[in-house]
Order: sequence, then C-alpha cells, then structure tokens
Amino acid sequence: MVQSKATTVKDYLAELPDERRAALQAVREVILENLDHEFEEGMQYGMIGYYVPHSVYQPGYHCDPRQPLPFANLASQKNYMALYLMCVYGDQNQRTWFETEWKKAGKKLDMGKSCVRFKRLDDLALGVIGETIRRVTARKYIENCERALGSRRQAPGKKAAPTRKAVKKPRSTKAKKPSAHRSKRVSSR
Repeated sequence: MVQSKATTVKDYLAELPDERRAALQAVREVILENLDHEFEEGMQYGMIGYYVPHSVYQPGYHCDPRQPLPFANLASQKNYMALYLMCVYGDQNQRTWFETEWKKAGKKLDMGKSCVRFKRLDDLALGVIGETIRRVTARKYIENCERALGSRRQAPGKKAAPTRKAVKKPRSTKAKKPSAHRSKRVSSR
C-alpha cells in the first residue's frame, strides 16, 4: 500500500496485513504516549499523521496552507514501513541527538532526510522514537519551522539568485536544402 484512501486511522490500520498492523500499532502507541497535547492524530497525505492543527497554528503547512502543519507520519509503503519525523529533518541538533541515541540503542538506522524505514518492529529503537517525540512540543516545533522558513526567505548577506533570461538559439548557418514542393525551373531550349 503506497497511499491509502482511508479517512480514519482505524480504517487505515484495518487495511493492513496483520504483521504490519501490529508493527504500526506499536509505533503509534509509543507516539501517542509521548505526543504533546497540542498535536492531533488523523489521516494526512494517505498516511497516519501527527500534526499541529489550524486551531493552534492557523497558517498551516507552508507548502499547502489548507493542511495542518505536519510533525510526524506513519505509513505502510510497498517494500517497507516508514516513520517520517519532520522534527528531526528540520533541526540539526535534534537530528544529531537522534542518530547518536539510535546508535547507542544498538539498532541499524535506515534513514533518509526524515524517513526512518523499517521492515519489522524489531528494527526500531522505540525508546528513542518516544523520546524524540516527547522532546519537541508543538510550540517548539512551530518556532523551529518559522525560523527555518524565515532563514530560507531572507538569508542575511546572500543575494537572490539571478534570474536567467531565455536565450534564443542562433540561426543555423547551414544552407537550406530546397524543399520538395518548390517548382523546378524548366529550361526552354
């Protein structure tokens, strides 16, 4: 399952094979036990989502303001399961802490920018996941997001990248072949 059409977390979990349902439910329980009270759980982007609702952060997600600000997602993908931790992606100190603690837990980390990929529940350091979620309150996450967006919009001392003008291709200097539809001169001799 890549993107589910389920509209509730309960329906999403019901669609999964037993082994994946058990794994995602276990991760979900760890998240919910450690999640700040201002976050909400629901379906977002076809996955289980944990986000800052518009009632707490009215601007929503900068990429799509109709969506609440995403914090974490949990999904069953085609070849693996995934936990997306935007709080680790957007904060280098948090990421360094996360990677260090994961290593201490003795688990192999299979991670992209925010995505922790796993095939079995045993692949995960659940204690590290719980502590990662607990360390970042909704207010702290909003501050981090706004700081990151602000620095992208107005990096001090950096000039905006020059815009490129469309360049016309120079005309070819090769002689044109006569087209087949042109009439040929007929000599009258």
